[in-house]
Amino acid sequence: MRKIINSPDNVVSEMMEGYISAYGRYYEKHPKVNGVILKQRRKDKVALVIGGGSGHEPMFSGFVGKGLADAAACGNIFASPDPNTVYETAKAVDQGRGVIFVYGCYAGDNLNFDMGEEFLNEDGIATTHVRVWDDVVSAPKERIEDRRGIAGDVFVVKIAGAACDAGLSLEEVTRVTEKARNNTKTIGVATAPAQLPGIDKPIFELPDGEIEYGMGLHGERGVLRTAWQDADVLVEKMYAQIMEDADLTAGDEVCVLVNGLGSTTITELAIAYRKVKKLLDKDGIKVHDTDLNSFCTSQEMGGFSITLFKLDEELKEYYDMPCYCPFYAKGELTGAGLSEQEEDMPADEEPEFDEKDTKSAKITRSKEGVLTELNAADVRNMLIYIADKIIAKKPYLTEIDSAIGDGDHGIGMAGGMQKVKRKLLEMKAEENVYALFEAAGKAMLLSMGGASGVIFGSLYLAGAKGMEPKSVLTAEDVSEMEKKSLEAIKARGKAEPGDKTMVDALAPAVEAMEQGSGISLLEMLKAAEAAAAQGVEDTKKYQAKFGRAKSLMERAIGYQDAGATSVWLILQGMREFVEGSKE
Repeated sequence: MRKIINSPDNVVSEMMEGYISAYGRYYEKHPKVNGVILKQRRKDKVALVIGGGSGHEPMFSGFVGKGLADAAACGNIFASPDPNTVYETAKAVDQGRGVIFVYGCYAGDNLNFDMGEEFLNEDGIATTHVRVWDDVVSAPKERIEDRRGIAGDVFVVKIAGAACDAGLSLEEVTRVTEKARNNTKTIGVATAPAQLPGIDKPIFELPDGEIEYGMGLHGERGVLRTAWQDADVLVEKMYAQIMEDADLTAGDEVCVLVNGLGSTTITELAIAYRKVKKLLDKDGIKVHDTDLNSFCTSQEMGGFSITLFKLDEELKEYYDMPCYCPFYAKGELTGAGLSEQEEDMPADEEPEFDEKDTKSAKITRSKEGVLTELNAADVRNMLIYIADKIIAKKPYLTEIDSAIGDGDHGIGMAGGMQKVKRKLLEMKAEENVYALFEAAGKAMLLSMGGASGVIFGSLYLAGAKGMEPKSVLTAEDVSEMEKKSLEAIKARGKAEPGDKTMVDALAPAVEAMEQGSGISLLEMLKAAEAAAAQGVEDTKKYQAKFGRAKSLMERAIGYQDAGATSVWLILQGMREFVEGSKE
């Protein structure tokens, strides 16, 4: 598929540059990170910050506006913004009354926004968050907090923006926004797959005559593949499933959104709404307002979603308040009179992964043969060697992740390791082995986005953080570091063995290290590598409890986890460096 882009590595930065240039009368870009900031914000109020991966335009950056969000923290394509982007964007719009974050309920967003909140709280800025989980088919009702956020984001952001502009306290804004979230129900279907910029095949294959039922916003596969159906038949099935989940009865009032996923026409959306309206009329449910548009997209995916937003008198008051942004408006079209200002555009930002920077570094070791311990120079070179290894494995990791995810793990890991490599190449004089691991972890944490940024950043950072400086790393030190990292990752991500995550490789590797107490560094790493490899193989037997594959349930069985694969490759790299058998 041909996309209207230059280099796939610069898609987000060039999109951001063009977007701010086109709408510079309303917006400015944060000077340090990919944050879109509303210029003329109402003063003395709670700040609303939204965000998520790019590739869903106009959501999220296109919902910054008067009566809507004050700012949006934007990640790479289909990947959450990193904690630093969340932190810097929110800090720029805080007015002393606190910040509320609204975003879709995905593992990467949850982890990165949580950490961004922690950074803000350390600065004395009060925060809350509302995770949108409107997708009724992505988890059963008793596990509603595991549901995904899809097109229902539109209604939740609208209400949150109005509540903030009304001058409510942070506590009250949160209450109203949670009520809006809990009253929003969505279901979507896909008729054609999406394709990520720079990837030579679609996220999934969809044969002619079939549709994916229960499609998510990131292009991940639905919960069921069915035969093609006429619009009325399909809408009736979708409507019935929403009504089964929603608390709607005759006399209730709703807003309706029929949302296109990227390549669906208004003609098709209108035909779908025609049937929705007939079904609502039959059930005695009133329609207060309707939108037929593509607000939450997934690149050029074909298909649509139906969202019903139940109103009460309080929610209707906030819904009817005017708002304006270039892609969405309600009430009086405010904003048309804003003064134009020419802003200097920031310099081009560094791409997530630079295809021109893939040359392997020259790796040296402190001695020939097997290493029995690692000095600071060895640690630095080992981490650079691992970075080069992961960069070289980018296509392999992309292929694995594309099977049940959205295909971004390879480029995310390679991009993060590229930042690690650059940082470590600057640290030739560092003598503290733990400082090198910390620097590597922070480089990943603050650059990768997605769940991988937090989790794999913690793999290096958490084990080294707070350790007394040392010039040499022994087998026991490595074992202790990996144990601390595992504990931190489990605490942060809540994953356990069997959940089809990187923990499935790391946990048995750590156990093998502990059982190998007293053996050589090489033998310990061999045992850890073997245990991790078996852990990767075991992930094929599991349903996913986290990430994009979670909603696939048993359809995820048979595929290995990309995060676990990366853990195995990292441990393999450590073993190869120590053994002197580098690729």
